[in-house]
Amino acid sequence: QVRLVESGGGLVQAGGSLRLSCAASGRTVSSYAMGWFRQAPGKEREAVAAISWSGGILYYDDSVKGRFTISRDNAKNTVYLQMNSLKPEDTAVYYCAVGRGSWPRADLYEYDYWGQGTQVTVSC
Repeated sequence: QVRLVESGGGLVQAGGSLRLSCAASGRTVSSYAMGWFRQAPGKEREAVAAISWSGGILYYDDSVKGRFTISRDNAKNTVYLQMNSLKPEDTAVYYCAVGRGSWPRADLYEYDYWGQGTQVTVSC
């Protein structure tokens, strides 16, 4: 079993930055892809970014390309999401998840374990 704990969310003005962290415990996740998802009120959860087991292959949703960066530190069993140039439409609860395999995927069913989420609110 894997426990994921997200942190780093908060309130930020448009154009600002936040760095989200996802710490995994219970087992090493270094051999699995990891993903960041978000869910805004009234909307379905959607993929934001994902990273392969080694960090060499990345996926980004078009809405965040050039603004967000996903990274991982397998020695720390932790995944990060650096969010720059934040927009009000980025407001959502952000979740990290452990993939079923080694390669990044954008579909929710490709992930087995989920964190509790951290709120990101971007004001105008």
